[in-house]
Amino acid sequence: MASSSSSATSSDHKKKRYQYDVFLSFSGEDTRRSFVDHLNNALQGYGIRTFKDDERLEKGKEIKDELLKSIEDSRICIIVFSKKYASSSWCLDELVKIMECQKTPDQIAIPVFYDVEPTEVRKQSGSVGEAFAKHTNKVVVWKPLTKNVLKKAHARHTNKKLGKWRKALKDAANLSGWELKNTADGHEAKVIKKVVKQVSLVLGSINTGVDENLVGMEQRMQDLDPYLGIGMDDVRIIGIKGMGGAGKTTLARAIFDKLSIDFEGRSFVENVREKASKSGLEKLQKQVLRDVLKDKGLTVSSVHQGRNMIKTRLCGKKALVVLDDVDHRDQLEALAGNPNWFKLGSRIIVTTRDEQVLIAHGVKCIHDVTLLSNMEAIRLFRLHAFREDSPTEEYEMQAFEVVHYADGLPLTLKVLGSLLCGKTKLEWIEALRRLKTIPLHETLKKLELSYESLEDDYKQIFLDVACFLKDWEEDDVIRMLKSCGFHATNGLQVLEKKSLLTLNKSSDSFIQMHDHLVELGKYIVRRKHPDKPNKHSRLWVQEEIENVLSDNSGSVAARYIQLNITPSTFLEGLGNMKNLRCLIVNLREYEKDFTQKDFSGYVKIDKACVCIPNSLRYICWFKYPLWHLPKTFEGNNLVALKMPNSEIKQLWEGGKVTKNLKFLDLSFSNLQSLDLGLTHSLEWLHLEGCIGLEKIDVEEQLESLEVLYIGKLDLKEFPDYIITGHSRNTLLELHLSHNTYIEVPSSIGNLHKLVSLHLDGCINVKSLPGSICSLQQLRSLNLSFTGIKDLPEDLGLLECLEELNLTYTEVKHLPESICMLKHLKTLLLRWCSSLEKLPEDVGHLESLEILHLQSCLKLREVPNSICKLKCLKELELRGCSRVEKLPNELENLKCL
Repeated sequence: MASSSSSATSSDHKKKRYQYDVFLSFSGEDTRRSFVDHLNNALQGYGIRTFKDDERLEKGKEIKDELLKSIEDSRICIIVFSKKYASSSWCLDELVKIMECQKTPDQIAIPVFYDVEPTEVRKQSGSVGEAFAKHTNKVVVWKPLTKNVLKKAHARHTNKKLGKWRKALKDAANLSGWELKNTADGHEAKVIKKVVKQVSLVLGSINTGVDENLVGMEQRMQDLDPYLGIGMDDVRIIGIKGMGGAGKTTLARAIFDKLSIDFEGRSFVENVREKASKSGLEKLQKQVLRDVLKDKGLTVSSVHQGRNMIKTRLCGKKALVVLDDVDHRDQLEALAGNPNWFKLGSRIIVTTRDEQVLIAHGVKCIHDVTLLSNMEAIRLFRLHAFREDSPTEEYEMQAFEVVHYADGLPLTLKVLGSLLCGKTKLEWIEALRRLKTIPLHETLKKLELSYESLEDDYKQIFLDVACFLKDWEEDDVIRMLKSCGFHATNGLQVLEKKSLLTLNKSSDSFIQMHDHLVELGKYIVRRKHPDKPNKHSRLWVQEEIENVLSDNSGSVAARYIQLNITPSTFLEGLGNMKNLRCLIVNLREYEKDFTQKDFSGYVKIDKACVCIPNSLRYICWFKYPLWHLPKTFEGNNLVALKMPNSEIKQLWEGGKVTKNLKFLDLSFSNLQSLDLGLTHSLEWLHLEGCIGLEKIDVEEQLESLEVLYIGKLDLKEFPDYIITGHSRNTLLELHLSHNTYIEVPSSIGNLHKLVSLHLDGCINVKSLPGSICSLQQLRSLNLSFTGIKDLPEDLGLLECLEELNLTYTEVKHLPESICMLKHLKTLLLRWCSSLEKLPEDVGHLESLEILHLQSCLKLREVPNSICKLKCLKELELRGCSRVEKLPNELENLKCL
């Protein structure tokens, strides 16, 4: 125990845990029911644990002994000096003990001079001297000297005690403290507020970094500082969002504890989701009102009344309110309906898994909590898995396995750490092996709350992503989900807002999902019938799929299958799956070497054995080994067919009408002919790399087509069938890369909805028709590696253009009108060896962020107007050997 004992070491003090934050030393006769009572209530209102003798002493104990013990168990002692303080021997004994403990490194004494001056206490003069004199008058000087020896000893003892008291009074008066009459004009309420703030700051500085369980919290708190804007005279509602178990509540609590002292009222409402459903919003409204107003008798009879009370009663209080785990806008409407409900300077912090709740409530400041790094994760895990000073080297490999499994989720690290604490290495290995097949229940239970809040169709999308679609490109995921009848774009946005998946924009919009959410999805699919895969709606385990396919009874439940073809695969069994919607074959093994046409490693398939159910809406079969689809497959329900790098030569023998087919990908296949007259609803067609394609039959215009890839077909003429020439044309993206035709027809101007045009690699294209400038919606134009020497003078009419790629072209100059492109963000002119100059007004490209001029060998100068490009982030000039100097003001571009 840390005390005034001289044998205590600094390490003892660090380990000392105090029962109380503050010990109040005072004279009950003149301050108990006034100043001290108000001070005690104010301290407790801030969650500060106090010892006040009239409330904490237990009957039957010696008052002096318990008081002295309580002093040792208190971090801070507040001494309230009043006129009668020195008249109490108990107060003076307390003071001696306080000053002894004050000598230790982490105990602090703070004097408050209530109605006396420090000099009176220091010198025992004035009213303090009068009070102290009561003790000196009691001292008996025994005469004659021959009296009892014991009486002489008593006198010496009394004089010695007086000396201790005097020294304690003097030392305490020399401490920094508060003198009531010289502070806040003597207003007791204001002085109490200052004392409470000082105590909170002292406790805060002492406790900083003490709680080692809050690994990585300091950085995360700093990340929130710009959102909080403490000191700004406004009201802010700040949202903290993230998946379950990510540490949102812990972060909000740390912020609350740190900032509470700066607010007049505060309330932390935990588990809003759960409490609102069980007890109603009225109870939560009552908690906020009672906490902020410090009125325990306050009642709320209805949500409407609660709203009005919060609106009218809290507008005069600078409040800090945390609403933890909100999942519905009604909760925010009831508890923080409008910023003007609160006094300027107030801060409302909302934690949620559902960003849409914040957006719908108009919350502008939304912070996405970050998961733990590997280093932070290993620290947190060790804190929970190992006792103090326990060795960890023996378990190092298993500890890193846990960190990999947790994938930065604090909840999992804590649960596993506690589970494995004290276990043998063998037990660790067995527990980790179990996790590979049986997920951690406590984590899944927490995460499933987010799943249960979804509407039914969004639940199905979540399960599809968890079981199959993680790491797919967003566009592919949307096509797959649309094919199966879902509102894909909106569904993915809902899941992202609820922190159930993320779209990795930096990596071409790949769908990302935390491993534990993947576990959750697969667990939900399997849990009702864990040992009966024929009753699962989704199948992805190869062994289970082969068993189900070999069972002639098939699977009525199966909706989605992802499998690899092996010698054990009984493909006839697919025909028995009458409700199958989605079939994905050979995806993981071959998607990375997608353009290679090596079929040597494939299992031989007899076309008579391939039975594809007519219920299928989506087929994705990489390197399909047959020349056509089975005759028995009608394809009436087929919406998407994806068979890249396959042996297919034509879709069907004899041809079939596929009225529902919208997405067709036969890229890099052996396709020889394609009759598009049988696919009236086609929206997306990918035929890139089908070098054997001899003809495309089009009986009618493809009026629904939005995206067309026909690059690398070795086309000699521009395909007229993609240009309808009337207002119903819907084409948005046109990819014509690496073809050999010479001329782009003027009719291309009829593609008035076109957003993206790719002619890269068409080396025989020397110029563009002027009609291309009428493409008012065009945002991306790729002319790299073409033979183009001149651009249309009216290029500036492409008012929506954001990206222009002229890499490896022979352009000598850019038309002056290019400076009119107010939305142009990227201009690529790398290896334009004939380019001699840039337009003088290039600085008018106000949105330009990227300008690449690498190896423009004839370029002599960079116009001074480039210094006006305030958004410019990248300027590439390597290899521009003739450019001798740059504009002087270029260094003023802050984004560069």
